[in-house]
Amino acid sequence: MLNGISIYPGLDNTLEENLELIRKASQFGLKRIFTSLHIPETNRQALKRELLILLSAARRYQMEIISDISPSTLELLGMQEFTLSAFRMFGIETLRFDYGYGAEEIAKYSRNKQHIRIQLNASTMTGKFLTALMENEANFGNIDALHNFYPRPGTGLSEETLVRKTVMLHKAGVQVGAFVPSHNRRRAPLFEGLPTMEAHRNISTDLAARHLTALGIDSIFLSDSLPSDEELLAVSQTRKNEVVLHAQLLTRDPVQKELLSHTFTSRIDEARDAIRAQESRSMLNEPILPEPPLPRPSGAVTIDNETYPRYMGELEIIRRPQPADSRINVVAHISEDEAFLLDYITPGRRFSFEFVEEPRKIG
Repeated sequence: MLNGISIYPGLDNTLEENLELIRKASQFGLKRIFTSLHIPETNRQALKRELLILLSAARRYQMEIISDISPSTLELLGMQEFTLSAFRMFGIETLRFDYGYGAEEIAKYSRNKQHIRIQLNASTMTGKFLTALMENEANFGNIDALHNFYPRPGTGLSEETLVRKTVMLHKAGVQVGAFVPSHNRRRAPLFEGLPTMEAHRNISTDLAARHLTALGIDSIFLSDSLPSDEELLAVSQTRKNEVVLHAQLLTRDPVQKELLSHTFTSRIDEARDAIRAQESRSMLNEPILPEPPLPRPSGAVTIDNETYPRYMGELEIIRRPQPADSRINVVAHISEDEAFLLDYITPGRRFSFEFVEEPRKIG
C-alpha cells in the first residue's frame, strides 16, 4: 500500500519538526505526503516561507506530494493563472481538487502531459459527477481519490457512507485513500483528531488503519500533525485487502506458532459456527500434538491436532461458542476490541494474526 503522512506548513509544527517527520516517514517506508493549501487558520507568510523547503525535502526522499487545492490557492502561491506546469515546478505531483472545479475542467486536467496526477474528493463524489467525467473523456488511468478528514466531532463519515462511495469509485477503476487520526499531537485549531470515519476519532491509529484496509481502502494517510513512531509503524505495516487481527497467544508449541505466522484465506463454503482457513492443513510439515482441551468461546483461534486425523492442521476462528474437544487445540484468542473485524473475513478474504510475545490465558 502507498500510505503517507500529512504536513501543514504555517500551522502547528515548526519547520524543523516537519522536516524530521518527512525523514522519519521515509525511514518507515511511507511514500506519500498530503498537504492542504487552503486551511483558513494557516499563517500564510510562514507557509510561503516553508513550503519550498518542505517540497524539496520530500523530493530528496522520493516521496509523492499530494496538494489539496481550491481557487484561492492561486492567490496564496502568487500564481497569475492556474497551470499544471507551475505546480510541477513546485514539485507537486498530484493535485486534489476539493471544490470550485467542474467535471469538464477535471477531465481536461486528467489528460495533461506534465505527468501530474489528479485526485478526486472521494467523500463528496456522486454517480452523476463520475458519469460527467466519463462523458468528458477523463483519463481514469491518471486519477485516484482521497476521502476527506473531519476536524469537528460528530461530522465524520459513517461506515456505510465510506463503503458506498468507495465501491462506486472502485467500479470506475479509481483507487481510494482515507485518513486516520494520530493521538500523539492533534492538529489545530480544534485538536479533536482528523479522521475520515467518525468511529475512528478516539480509537488507536493502528486499529483504525486495519479497519480501513478491511473495508477495502487502498491507501491510508496519517492526518494529524506529529504522529508517534508507533503510529508511523502501524500505518506502514497495513496490508491491502487483508484483515489483520491482534490476538493473545496461548501456545508455546513451535509447530503451531509457525503455522499461525502465515496469511490464510477464508473458505468459500462459509461455515455457520467458524471462519475456516482454506490452506492450513496443507501447510503442515510436522504433526500437531494434543494440548489440554479448553472451551472455545467466540474469538478463539483453534488448530485440530493429530487425534483428528484427516483434519489435523485445520485452523478456525470461532464465531459461536463451542465446548472443549480433546481433538482441538485452542491456540489463541482475538482481543475483545478486535472482535468486530471478524465480520469482514468474508468467504475468499485473506486474514492473518499479530500476537503478543508471551502466552496468556483467556480471561
